[in-house]
Amino acid sequence: MTSTFSWLRHKSLFCTFFSLGVLAYASIPAFAQVSVIRNTAGAGANSLPRRSSNEVRLTASQAALEIIKTGDRSAAEPGDTVIYRLAIRNTGRSPARNLTVTDRLPLGLRFISKSLKGSIGNTSVSITANSSANRAVTISLNPATELQPNQTLNVAYAVEVTPDAVRGTGRNLAQAQAGTLTSNQSSHLLRIRPGIVSDCGTIIGRVFVDKNFDGEQQPNEPGVPNAVIYMDDGNRIVTDANGLFSLANVISGYRSATLDLTSLPGYALAPNNYFIERNSQSRMVKLAPSSLARVNFGVTPAFSGGKR
Repeated sequence: MTSTFSWLRHKSLFCTFFSLGVLAYASIPAFAQVSVIRNTAGAGANSLPRRSSNEVRLTASQAALEIIKTGDRSAAEPGDTVIYRLAIRNTGRSPARNLTVTDRLPLGLRFISKSLKGSIGNTSVSITANSSANRAVTISLNPATELQPNQTLNVAYAVEVTPDAVRGTGRNLAQAQAGTLTSNQSSHLLRIRPGIVSDCGTIIGRVFVDKNFDGEQQPNEPGVPNAVIYMDDGNRIVTDANGLFSLANVISGYRSATLDLTSLPGYALAPNNYFIERNSQSRMVKLAPSSLARVNFGVTPAFSGGKR
């Protein structure tokens, strides 16, 4: 009788401890580093062997990022505008918070901040961008906006191709980050063509009152403002307050410039006592690629004292 009572007492005690040995977890961190959590509980008495409860396996979900970068063209030249698109997808099971994208642009591509657009699905979202001296553009999603599982953040922006791009690689690299999570790296290769810039030069010159008829401006020979010069390709140039003018990106080769004397009432072309070919209101120059050529025009008052 005593033995039976002792066994029932131990059995009741065992069931009580066994029922208290099960633990429950209310929440799992979204960015947990451990994917499986094991919990084991057991109970026993002095005269009974210790027994373990069933193992509890909890899988911690987390966000996962994937990025794809594309461009609207595969080749460009200085002066062109290229539109880049980024697609950042959350392939995990938890929201991605504090999402940023770092995109390092190649040499010669200038980020146009006003072109930045962002959306999730068909809904526009607020995004900002900061560009640094090393051409890295950091794009940030509004901290109050989370990228839910299976959602995709679409980012579009434009860059301007400058002449420096011909010295660069044309390849850039983009990567997304949310907290401690980082995405894969995605790159886009833009083939840079030299375009017209590689064959161009610059023409500079001045229109001035040539008092000694040598074709060169002396300190006491003032420049003539608002004089009009026409290039052989139809470009029209107007001198500044000091009689100076310049024209960039002129196609190389033999080029001619003509002074429009009708834009200078009261002036005539000054004779040149040293170079006979400059006794014309047109000038011919040979412009080499990426070079500089000078074209000067000397003028003289056509009459003085109110009489011709």
